[in-house]
Amino acid sequence: MNAIALSGLAKRYGDTWAVRDLSLVAPTGSFVSLLGPSGCGKTTTLRLIGGFETPERGEIVIAGIRANDVPPWRRGLGIVFQSYALFPFMTVFDNVAFGLRRQGRTDGLARRVAEMLDLVGLGALAARYPRQLSGGQQQRVALARALAIEPSVLLLDEPLSNLDAKLRAEMRLELKRIQRQTGVTTILVTHDQEEALTLSDEIVIMNAGVVVASGAPRRIWAHPGHEFVAGFLGVENLLPATVLDSTHVRVDGGDATLALAPDAAARAGGRVVVGIRSADIAVLPRGSAGQELPNRIDGTVRESGYRGAVSSFQIATPLAGRPLLATGSQEWPVGADVTVHLPPASLMRLAPTAAP
Repeated sequence: MNAIALSGLAKRYGDTWAVRDLSLVAPTGSFVSLLGPSGCGKTTTLRLIGGFETPERGEIVIAGIRANDVPPWRRGLGIVFQSYALFPFMTVFDNVAFGLRRQGRTDGLARRVAEMLDLVGLGALAARYPRQLSGGQQQRVALARALAIEPSVLLLDEPLSNLDAKLRAEMRLELKRIQRQTGVTTILVTHDQEEALTLSDEIVIMNAGVVVASGAPRRIWAHPGHEFVAGFLGVENLLPATVLDSTHVRVDGGDATLALAPDAAARAGGRVVVGIRSADIAVLPRGSAGQELPNRIDGTVRESGYRGAVSSFQIATPLAGRPLLATGSQEWPVGADVTVHLPPASLMRLAPTAAP
């Protein structure tokens, strides 16, 4: 059974469609992330599920029941907002107990609150107030409050965005542990591709109010299929090109020809975008061995940046004047003459994606 099923959902603000004909399902117990840039409609979708917005058309089904006309407090949802929305005048205990008391569930309330605080690692802080907590601890209180009412679905609206990088990375793993332990169906809104990849069973990528692509993290990472999806999932190098045959393309704006893995569906004259991640580009000394390698292109290091385990390099090449971004453990000074190798197996054929 699907915990959430959206069909043909649409929402408009004035003349602007925030969500257009959106359909998706979240199976019971799954973790689904809505990923996309600001303004793509992901938070509006979450608010439609939660009942805080009314759709122009389409259907919202929660646990098998049509919920379009069901008020938010009767949808059985737990919600964690970006701002956490804790009551400053209440203790941690009372914040977590708030939803239970609203539902009149006073029997076993203290035990339930204690269980939730232990689950999020805050059992010893029940008597504190939000102002006495760190940002990460406040986030955990908000999560415990949402879970205390035993929701059928947990909605998370960028709950980690206010945390620093180190704490955000820690909380990703904590959130994943808690979701697996509780088994609650979870829908996360995020613009952070690493967060979505780490947490999700399925990622739904949105742009301009529509679903552009969806799939399991490993599949969508390896086969993004579209220029927009690839760019949003961190494919740094995107080169518009024309198909020559099933194994070759010519990059726009120059005479550079690239060999790709064979594709029987490729049609000469067709338009594609060739994508490759920076880590897949090999940077070699100019004139080094390996002349037989395909897709060897001479270039010059234009910028270099130290990133700890690796360095990043911006390399000027004849590819239509487009610099390539490469990363690697070897240091290359600015101005170094190098040769880059783009392995055919690492080059992606992507459909050019115009804004919807």
